[in-house]
Parts: sequence; C-alpha cells; structure tokens
Amino acid sequence: MIETLPQTRRQLLRTSASGGLGLSLSGLWRAQSALADVKPTTAAKIKACIVVFYYGGPSHLDTYDLKPNAPADVRGEFQPIASSAPGVMVSEHLPQMAKVMHKVAVVRSVNHQNRLHDSASTEMLTGRQSPQGDREEFAPIPQFYPCVGATCSYLWRERGLDVPHAALPFMFHNVVDVPCQGGGFLGSAFDPLQIAVDVEKRAYRAGSLTPPDGRTFASVGDRRRLLSLLESQLSASNSAERQWRAFYDKAYSLLGSETLRRALDLSAESQATRDRYGFKPAEAVNSDTSQSAMAEGRPMRGQNLLVARRLVEAGVPFVNVFDFRQQGQNWDAHANNFFHHKHYLLPQTDQSLSALIEDLDQRGLLDSTLVVAMGEFGRTPRINVNAGRDHWPDCYSVLLAGGGVKGGFVYGSSDKLGMYPETNPVSPADLTATIFSRFGIDPMTEIHDTTARPHRISDGRPIRELFAS
Repeated sequence: MIETLPQTRRQLLRTSASGGLGLSLSGLWRAQSALADVKPTTAAKIKACIVVFYYGGPSHLDTYDLKPNAPADVRGEFQPIASSAPGVMVSEHLPQMAKVMHKVAVVRSVNHQNRLHDSASTEMLTGRQSPQGDREEFAPIPQFYPCVGATCSYLWRERGLDVPHAALPFMFHNVVDVPCQGGGFLGSAFDPLQIAVDVEKRAYRAGSLTPPDGRTFASVGDRRRLLSLLESQLSASNSAERQWRAFYDKAYSLLGSETLRRALDLSAESQATRDRYGFKPAEAVNSDTSQSAMAEGRPMRGQNLLVARRLVEAGVPFVNVFDFRQQGQNWDAHANNFFHHKHYLLPQTDQSLSALIEDLDQRGLLDSTLVVAMGEFGRTPRINVNAGRDHWPDCYSVLLAGGGVKGGFVYGSSDKLGMYPETNPVSPADLTATIFSRFGIDPMTEIHDTTARPHRISDGRPIRELFAS
C-alpha cells in the first residue's frame, strides 16, 4: 500500500516543486466539510475496479453482438466465431478474447438517449444525464456530477488512501476535456491522479509527482527542509495553519513515493509480459509519427492496461483507462468501419484486454478486481453509404470480467437487428449502481452539491444477476 494521503490530496498534487503548493482554501474546506448522509452498508465484494473506456463508440454488431442472420446491410463483413463460453459467439477478429470469454459477462442491452459523444460519455462515466443535455462541448464548462471513481474517492476519504483514483493516459477530447472525468461538485480534491504517457520515451509519469526538469527528488527534499526551517519561525497557533502544514507534509511524502513510481516503471516487467499486452517495437513507433498518432498514444495502447494492473497491485482501488483521445477518429467509424476494425482497432484491443484478464487471473487478482470495458454508445445497425456505422445509443454491449461475475454469461439481449433491447434493458445508472454495490457502497447513498442539495450517487439498480451468489 502506498503511503497515506489526506482528504485534500488532489489540490496538493497540483504543486510546483519549484515553489509553493497552489491550494484554494475555500475549496479545500468545502471538500473537507461535505458529508455523506448514508454510509456503506453491504460487504465489499471487490477491492479494485478498472474501467477501460473506448471513446468514440465501438460497434456492438462487429464485436460481441453479431447478427449473422440479418440482412447484409446490417450484419456487415465479419463472421462470428465460437468462444470458450458455450453458446457465446464473438467477432472473428477477437480470437484472444474468444479464449477468455468463460471469465467474461456480456451485457447486450445497454441503452440511453444521448446521441453525441460528450453527453453520452458523461452519462456512461457518471451515471447521469449531463445538465447541458445532449450536446457536444467545444468550450470549457464546469463538471457537475462526479464520475464514479471520484464518488468512490470521496466516500473512501476516511480510509487514508493516498491514491484512491487514477486515470491514464490523458483526459479525452479533441478540443476540451469532457466534463465527466473529475470530482464535479465534490471539488477538485476528488479528481483522479492523472497519469500521462510520454510516447517517444515510452514512459509514464504521475501528474506533479515528477520534479521539474533538471531537478531531483533530493533537491525537492532540500527545498522542503528549507521551507520547514522558515515555517518554524512562524506561529502555528490556529487550526488552519496547522492543517496547512500537515497538507504540505503529506504532499511531499507522496512526491517521494517509491511505491507509486515503481508501479509506473514498466522496465520491471518481463519482455514476455509487455509483449503479451502489445508492446510496439521501436521501429514501429518511429514509423507512426503523425501528430494525431502521438497525441493518441497509439504505440502504448496495450501498455496502458499493464500500467492499470500495476496500479491495482500497488493499492489503487479505482483506475480509468481512456483508449482514445479524440472524437471523429478511430472508434468513431462513420466511414470504412470494417477496414479500421479489422486492421487496427480490434487487434490491439483483443490483445490487450485479454492480456489484462489473464494477467489478473494468474496473479490471483481477478476475483477481487472488476474490469469494465465500454464505450459511450454503439453503432447503427444499418451500414451507411460510406461503409461506416453512425452513433447508436439505443442498444449496445458492455463487458465485465472478474469481480465475481458469472463467466460466460450473457445478460439482456437485443432484437434481431441489434437496434433495441429485447430483454432486460440496462441503463448507465444501472452500471454505476453495480460498480458501487460491488465495492460495498449502497447506491442510495447521498452526497451534497455546493448548495447543500442532496443527490443519490446512483438512481440505478445493481445488476445482481451478473454475479454468483
């Protein structure tokens, strides 16, 4: 377990080691004083959750809900293949996932009403409709509802976790961060620890836990000791000053955390393990040097999931992995859907997600770690004139593995064209309620916004049928 961090860790992590700790006292005290009315009441079934978010919207009809008997303009080019789970078919371009489906549950009836990327992402990651409605955000707006990881982080604030929630390798969007990836009305104190990837160096760093260029952790420590000497000459007679100093001490403690830095150092992994997740050779990285490719971190897609596993091992209970940054590209396959899925999208996803499931299982972590793989929506059943599929939130698939799920289980179904749920419709709120419930958190727990108005953390129903009793 990594060293303890106080409730206000996020503001402290926004430090500059060359100066003081930038911290809003009003926001800090507000974040500390907010209290939940209802405490967790059920036994926790999991210790960690990894959410892999495929931004852009993968096609459910070309992955885990194929319709081989549908008309050609619906079924598309891909054929279903048998998997390790009897009766569960997957795309022919997911051969590695086919081997682990006996450890996976598929929900084929997820649906909501948001037809645009940003609003759909907001509902999937928070379990709530965006207050701005179904729209794209092309200018910064404040986030209102906290994401699931931030809510967990808030409810765990008494546990003394230094990093309850991490996200990598970027905040997603092509223009501005979609307002669904942080603490929302709970405050920035409950934003995730942001872990970034340097594609050229093929290395990871955790926010401001990296010293400024040209400085070492030892030099940062020297500056801290100098600050302590200066502070010792000042009075700390009031509680605000004492708390302030305590926050400084904790922030610098995390700044020097060896455990976290080791978790981000993939050189500790064998080459065989890195290859299993999809380690792209240097020559391949050098041949893919377009600005968009570097921004997307494409050569590191598989390694991102390996980092997520290492963070869970290091004691981080909630990890978000964002698979792509930009809309209008990649999973957003409005044109040439089958070419992109066959040659680029599915092979890397197939390799890395199956590796994560197998790796967690081999390390004895799968039963206690829930893996959720999802996009913000699916794709239209009808193929368009550009050989693509458009946005379709009316019915699509989400995968769950580990955390006690019934392996090889399919929950819900779509109709014969994959257009609408036929049985057991599932909302994003149901998915968030399921995650909370597996952590032993009552989905009816209330939290308060900045006006003291109460909000349930989820209005959904946990999908208990997914799990063994």
